[in-house]
Amino acid sequence: MSAALDLFVELAALPSPPGEERVVADRVTGYLRELGLEVSEDDAGEKIGSNSGNLLCRLPGREEGGTPIFLCAHLDTVPPQGPIEPVVSDGVVRNAGGTILGADNKAAVAAMLEGARRIVEEQRPHAGLELLFTQKEEVGLLGAGAFDHTLLEAELGYVYDQAGPIGQIVLGAPTGRVLTVRFHGRAAHSGMSPEEGRSAIAAAARAIADLRLGRIDEETTANVGVITGGTARNIIPEWCTFEAEVRSHDDRKVADVVQEMLDAFGFAASLEDCTVETDVRETYGAYSFKRGDAVVELAATALERCDFEVTTALSGGGADANVFNARGIPCLNLANGMAEIHTPDEHIAVSDLDAMVDVTLALVDAARA
Repeated sequence: MSAALDLFVELAALPSPPGEERVVADRVTGYLRELGLEVSEDDAGEKIGSNSGNLLCRLPGREEGGTPIFLCAHLDTVPPQGPIEPVVSDGVVRNAGGTILGADNKAAVAAMLEGARRIVEEQRPHAGLELLFTQKEEVGLLGAGAFDHTLLEAELGYVYDQAGPIGQIVLGAPTGRVLTVRFHGRAAHSGMSPEEGRSAIAAAARAIADLRLGRIDEETTANVGVITGGTARNIIPEWCTFEAEVRSHDDRKVADVVQEMLDAFGFAASLEDCTVETDVRETYGAYSFKRGDAVVELAATALERCDFEVTTALSGGGADANVFNARGIPCLNLANGMAEIHTPDEHIAVSDLDAMVDVTLALVDAARA
């Protein structure tokens, strides 16, 4: 097996749902220290409810001139629903355990670590390289959000966090807002005095039925993903809570759809003689690049040197790149070949694991120019 594959299989087999990244963080820290590199861990874990902080590693050997860059990957995965047993068949890595593989984002972690090993052992010159590993990305980019970006010396950054063919550059990602909604009704015995009750579930159902969900237009999506309510089958439910989200590349559309939702919640509550509480928070802000921007051109140069056809796309999801762009550090998301992420069919080709190591080295080389 290739070095990148060995490392990926090892990392993937270590469960690391959001907030429980410590075992992977320790392995990453140990790997880098074995290379003679220094790794620092911040106090973000305490702030965001993780058992690990963000990890930052700076590779020595910076040359004068060129562009210092950073690479970023997150250590958490969506929660696995079973054992993680990576297997390789016909050149593809899958999970035999019937749940996620964790290529999102451990394939990126493996590529970054193997790239660092090659740079150190080959004494490859570079203009400055930093590696950042974040926590709780899957639940709102929380690790990146808690990271002190002023610690970075880099001028540009890259994350490998797009499910797509290598060569695809993400030029833009949406703004995301999350809504937590709680309807309050009145409890009553459902058989003896149902007329005295006010069903919070009925109010929530009426509200959800009035929402525009799914793909609203080419830039905008909305979803209701979690709903809970009631206390017993024979009690009119006095409460019901659900979580919704809105994403769009147009901030005005985000605001419009959120307001539509709030209006629907209030109307449904009034019809069912209930009350409603809502909490709206922005999880990440949108960003966009043009083909000629420096961060894009550097990536295109590296990909072309590795014989990949460069394509561009817009993403429907957020990534740590959203956080750094919001803070004024250009950061680009690159596809790394992972597929069917967040599902039991998640997989990645061995050749793509190896290729992203080559892309990493090509990025470092291109940044020297």
